Amino acid sequence: MFDLYAHLSGQAPQPASRTPRDLACWFIDSCAVRFGEAEKEQDERERQRKNEARRRYMKAAVQCGQLVIPSDLSFDITFGALPDAAWIGLEIQFTLQSPWYSKDDRPFHVLDNPVRKDRVFGVPYMSAASWKGLLRWACRMQAGLQEHLQRHRGKMDDWSDPDWIIHLFGNEKREREDFRQGSLAFYPTWFDKVGFAVINPHSRKTRAGTQPIFYEVVPADTEGVLHLLYAPLPRADGFGSAERIDALRKLLDAAEQLLTVYGFSAKRTAGWGLAEVTGAKANGGGGEPENPIQKLKDRLPALLGSKVEKA
Repeated sequence: MFDLYAHLSGQAPQPASRTPRDLACWFIDSCAVRFGEAEKEQDERERQRKNEARRRYMKAAVQCGQLVIPSDLSFDITFGALPDAAWIGLEIQFTLQSPWYSKDDRPFHVLDNPVRKDRVFGVPYMSAASWKGLLRWACRMQAGLQEHLQRHRGKMDDWSDPDWIIHLFGNEKREREDFRQGSLAFYPTWFDKVGFAVINPHSRKTRAGTQPIFYEVVPADTEGVLHLLYAPLPRADGFGSAERIDALRKLLDAAEQLLTVYGFSAKRTAGWGLAEVTGAKANGGGGEPENPIQKLKDRLPALLGSKVEKA
């Protein structure tokens, strides 16, 4: 039986030129093999090999430059021609103000904390499922979840989502009665850079650093776009135009809070994952540079129709 990692352990180092796909294929595995071999030994020479494998990967990641998915695959999301007049494609552009991190699910990696990347193209991304979970949480916070947790000692007992959250996100999976599908469809956010951050825990006794912990991150000043498609089922939940406008306004407020106040990264308590909103637009139209979220909220009646229709 052919063993990939046994094969890679016997190969000589490859040339220094790198492409983004190297972060998702054999190169990362070869670095991890050398790291794992050194980890078995305890002498100084093997520890140096272990650190060299890590440095080799970090150097190659920086050399890759801009990380993008090939343009001929047409992964770009456009909302210029939607099939239904009641649908709205929302785009919120942002620029990271602090590093973004989400742990990769790759089981064998040279770093202890690699950032999540596409398994084929090696491009870091925030998944659609992660956006849905965090935005639902931000909407719940806007609906009073924090006060509810304070009254119930940090537990979700007796909490029920208001109608506008169920309209946007649907019921939880565990619901067995009156299950409804949400009106929002979510898309991943792709980033084009990777960098590295170091956290060095300090001993409480000596006040000195113990062992540096390396994190692969998307660095600050990287741009990204949050894509949301609002596609409500016709007359499905009794929401007319006024209720839909109100729900979308609350969603935009929650999205702005998530990006600029709460953060949407792992290690949010350390201030990671904060961003500045730089633009917002609907259905592929132009965005306003100043106060973009409020300008988009003001456009919602025109996008959905000013006449209130009850379902």
